[in-house]
Amino acid sequence: MAGDTAATPKYPLSMRILHWVRAVIILGLIWSGWYMTGLPESTPLDTFDMFYHNHKQFGVLVWLLAVVHLTIRWRNRRILPHEPEALKPWEKTLSHIVHRLIMLLTVLVPLLGYSMSASFTQSDGVPFFFFGEVPEILPKNDAAFEVFDTLHQYSAYVLLGLVCLHVVGALKHRILDKGGETDVLPRML
Repeated sequence: MAGDTAATPKYPLSMRILHWVRAVIILGLIWSGWYMTGLPESTPLDTFDMFYHNHKQFGVLVWLLAVVHLTIRWRNRRILPHEPEALKPWEKTLSHIVHRLIMLLTVLVPLLGYSMSASFTQSDGVPFFFFGEVPEILPKNDAAFEVFDTLHQYSAYVLLGLVCLHVVGALKHRILDKGGETDVLPRML
């Protein structure tokens, strides 16, 4: 049976877990970034600090998880499920581009956030949970901060758009294609 999930090849469990954990954290980071940058100047400092500190440390975590994911993906490249043959050529191309860009941006967006924080002259550092501060290796420069801030913001929005496109594609194959051969969702469940 074409939609039988028992016969569906799956990604390794480690990749499936990393996929869903990163998805939740990334969506939370995009929401918190949007929310915290809209906080009024009158916001109590402890609330302000809570959002910014958590945004930074979860950003570092997403970067680390992306590196781990890429490592696992590279090590398992020969056994990963292939794209369904029933996909149209434009679907294969779009899927390939969207996946590659999502992976690139899950590495790049946190690096831009780090660069933004590290270059800001009034930065209070980049915390990482119980491990202390991530060393700031960039020189303090508010002009550079402005550039990194803009790049971080826009690349996060591009990432959100790509994630939405990724979800729409998975749902399209699941619902409109009636769970047939192009239903890729069971591979990640």
